[in-house]
Amino acid sequence: MMTDEEFLALRTNGIKVNYYVVCPRKLWLYGHDIRLEPESDRVALGRLLHEQAYRERSRRELLIDNLIKIDLLEAEGKVLEVKYSRRLKAAARLQVLYYLYYLKRLGVTGLSGELRFPKERRREPVELTEEAEHEVEAALCEVRRIERLPEPPAVAFMPICRTCAYAELCWG
Repeated sequence: MMTDEEFLALRTNGIKVNYYVVCPRKLWLYGHDIRLEPESDRVALGRLLHEQAYRERSRRELLIDNLIKIDLLEAEGKVLEVKYSRRLKAAARLQVLYYLYYLKRLGVTGLSGELRFPKERRREPVELTEEAEHEVEAALCEVRRIERLPEPPAVAFMPICRTCAYAELCWG
């Protein structure tokens, strides 16, 4: 387990943890304040879905330490992450694990996580186990390592690149 000092030095926002899984180049660019998401139609669509999904539920968005923004289903004690599709499920899962880990480090326990894919009508539970904590800690170390690289890491073209907000920057 990380010490408090290590955690404070490595903590970051959830988007970076997500991008770490999706693409290290995207993480590096985002981490160096190159933000192309506001111009992306796909990101706008995801934001709209996030705002419209589960409006009948008692849900509250919390911004913690100006770093992480979580959705909390208050009645169920769940940290919720709404995603457009399951295509990047591993990234969304690690993001929720990071939120649960972060909250645990702040002394908030007893929460569980859940990924929701409203267009597919699917839900997937996310639990912070000891193994998952190690996964989060390793990811935080890698996020820091990637951000400190002098230039963006080289990556191979992946199918996800076609819809990425950074595609033109990476592939011309």
